[in-house]
Amino acid sequence: MTRVLVADDEASIRFVLREALIAAGHDVVEAVDGNEARERLATQRFDLALLDIRMPGPSGLELLDEITARSGDTPLVVILTAQNTFENAVEAMKRGAFDYLTKPFDLPQVEALVEKARVLRGLRGEVAELRRQVGDSFRTREALVGRTPVILELFKTIGRVAASDAAVLILGESGTGKELVARAIHYHSRRREGPFVAVNMTALPSELIEAELFGHERGAFTGATDARTGRFREADGGTLLLDEIGDLPLGLQAKLLRVLQERVVVPLGGRQSIPIDVRIVASTHRDLPALVAEKSFREDLYFRLNVVSLEIPPLRARREEIPLLVDSFLRRSSARYGKPVPELSLELREELDRYGFPGNVRELENLVERAVTLARTNGITLECLPATVRRPAEPPATARIPTEGVDLDALLAAYETSLIQEALLRTKDVKKRAAQLLGVTFRSLRYRLEKLRLDDGSE
Repeated sequence: MTRVLVADDEASIRFVLREALIAAGHDVVEAVDGNEARERLATQRFDLALLDIRMPGPSGLELLDEITARSGDTPLVVILTAQNTFENAVEAMKRGAFDYLTKPFDLPQVEALVEKARVLRGLRGEVAELRRQVGDSFRTREALVGRTPVILELFKTIGRVAASDAAVLILGESGTGKELVARAIHYHSRRREGPFVAVNMTALPSELIEAELFGHERGAFTGATDARTGRFREADGGTLLLDEIGDLPLGLQAKLLRVLQERVVVPLGGRQSIPIDVRIVASTHRDLPALVAEKSFREDLYFRLNVVSLEIPPLRARREEIPLLVDSFLRRSSARYGKPVPELSLELREELDRYGFPGNVRELENLVERAVTLARTNGITLECLPATVRRPAEPPATARIPTEGVDLDALLAAYETSLIQEALLRTKDVKKRAAQLLGVTFRSLRYRLEKLRLDDGSE
């Protein structure tokens, strides 16, 4: 279905176009002058805009100029004119119009033009998707680096599972690169020319997940002013990543299982079953067998998703990869900001080698990008790291007391500072959550922050 804006100050013209296009199965919105057309274009999405060349307010050509100056998903524009002159045709096409129509209209010609616009819009979307995929493909090849045996074995497994259509379950902590692995599987599979679509279960309100996944018809629920295809149909012929599948509400798990078994979707508000051809990759940082045991995740859905499982180890378990990843992120961030690749000081590299990286590879990438942004010269020093990373080293588990004694208060203060800074990092400086993580009251944490001179006055 094509969504069309018809803007003309003649009611008879709007009536003829509206009835013809609705009869052909298209969605039509009208505007009586240029001002109303401008408002519609600013607040709604259209595939095609039929604009009168002369009407009260902005003319069709003026609106065409505004549309072509915008970026993003803009409609194709057809200029409507009562004068079939060479000048009008040339001017419209020169300014970027898709076509122009002369009044009175030949309705089959109008319908053919709308169909042509629909096809062109689809091709334009496919080109944009291919460009995005090419960019993501390069990013995947650059980010998936490693030399440790566990990572090399992961690469081999990616190559093996990519050759099939088996469902894959990717396990690992947040920030380890689960989506990158999913993209690598897609780009090395026979579906590489198809779309790669990712949907994060935690990023959507629970009441919208079903419509997001399976689509909905217009008017299916309050606010559904347009029909939506849904992520399953968007991924048709390609790969669908169900990210953080462990957070999918239990009530929707049965519907997802039925779709995976029957390979059809029924949009909300619809009755027709629509076949789909999608490879499923799921990922989670949660312990799915434990969720199954406590009845918060369906066992049959778990087995349906867990045909092949891949586990990505946390960065702290493969610390020898840190220098390799740092160099990769340095090159990428430097290219992004148009800077020469800087040198990292020995102190900074030692700090990164010591740090625990609770946010894994994603945190390391963010730290490197921050350092490249803040660096004033071609060298990056320890001061470019946030204070939460530049924390005192943890005391050894066992230590011999030197004969001359030890400053126990200073040692305990350093250790306490280390624990508090780690908690603040994990909770993104939300002190109430950090207090819960440390198992102390918020008042107690505030007291310790003031005592250790770590308090910045925020909550």
